Formats: sequence, structure tokens, C-alpha cells
Amino acid sequence: MRQRVLVVDDDATVSDVVCRYLRRAGFDVSMAADGATALAAVVRDAPDLVVLDLMLPGIDGLEVCRRLRTRPDGVPIVMLTALGEEADRVLGLRLGADDYVTKPFSPRELVLRVQSVLRRTGSDAVASGAPLADGDLAVDEVRRVARLRGDELTLTVREFDLLAFLMRHPGKAFRRADLLERVWGWTFGDQSTVTVHVRRLREKVEDDPATPRRIVTVWGVGYRYEPVG
Repeated sequence: MRQRVLVVDDDATVSDVVCRYLRRAGFDVSMAADGATALAAVVRDAPDLVVLDLMLPGIDGLEVCRRLRTRPDGVPIVMLTALGEEADRVLGLRLGADDYVTKPFSPRELVLRVQSVLRRTGSDAVASGAPLADGDLAVDEVRRVARLRGDELTLTVREFDLLAFLMRHPGKAFRRADLLERVWGWTFGDQSTVTVHVRRLREKVEDDPATPRRIVTVWGVGYRYEPVG
């Protein structure tokens, strides 16, 4: 069964180009031109991924992202942002977007980003086998479920992949560029993406995110995972 992608953009030209490239790559594609229509389409069609422009009439892209992150299905989101919208881009990542592409963009790059995100979820996800455990934190890569003190955590695709990767390499320090390549699959990109995702993860797995015990900062290097169990 072909995977379904919902493209949300009020620019008909951009939507048409993006949809054509995604269809050529083998996806079933639908479109929405505003936030309200997009939210209804997610409920109705249950897409495997949403390509979401930030600048939308009515309900804007950031609010759409926030509302989608309250859903239990955790649909992956790739944002489309303008070059000058760094603050919105960072906020979108904090709200739970899994990736972003800046306008103007290469449609081929967007397709690659969509494929990269989808490889990390659903039937395309690569799991290492035995569940990971650290005290009251448990991560099942096969089922893609993370629990803290028995309660299931609401994690985005990238948050889950980052947590699992760090837990598979306890005590090892990774540069942000290393994490960008090994978790995101990017050989280049904005390393602040890693910083934002680490901050969000800490808010979900640390008792005191301001003084993290598990995901610690290695000054001048990056981050490492320290087991506490």
C-alpha cells in the first residue's frame, strides 16, 4: 500500500509542484489550502505524513502543528518555512515538527526529507531488537513506544529516534553534527535542530530539565546519555 502525504499550502503553484514530485516518488498525495481544511483532512484521511507551510490563512501552520501534536497517532510533520522565519522555524520544532525545508527549496530535496522521516516511522522503522531500559525509562524500538514510570511518552518521530540512539550508546559523547548525520540522516544542515530536540526530550524524560541527569551536555562537544538506573 502506498504511503499517503497531505500537502498543506495556500500557494497553488507550490502545492502543484510538490504534489507532482511526491507522486512521481510513489506517494498518494492530497492537498489542503488552509489550516482548518488540513486538520479535517488529517482526521478523515489519516495521512502518513503532513507537509505543512507555516503561512496559512485562518489557522496558521504553527497552530496546526500544535493541534496535530495533541493527537495520539503522532503523524510526522515536515514544515515549509521562508528563509527569514528562523524564530518560527525553531518554534515549529519545539511544537513537534520532525523536519523543515526552507523556501525557496528544491522539490527533490523535499522528497528526500519526506522519505527520510518516513523511514523512521511505521513499517519502515529500523529497530535494534531488545527493548532499551534505564531505571524507570523504557524504550521499545519494535513497537516504537517509550514509557517513563509506566506512562507512555508522547514523542515525535525524531524525538523517539534521538532518545533510542542515545540510549544505545550510553556514556559516549556525540557532536551535534554526528547526531544530525546518524539520527536525521543529514550530512549537512542546521545543528540547532539537534539542540531544540534535545531540549524537548529533556522536558519529557528528565525530572528537572534545567539540571538533566540522563541527556547531559558535554561542553565544547555535544551530548551524551548517562544511565541513572
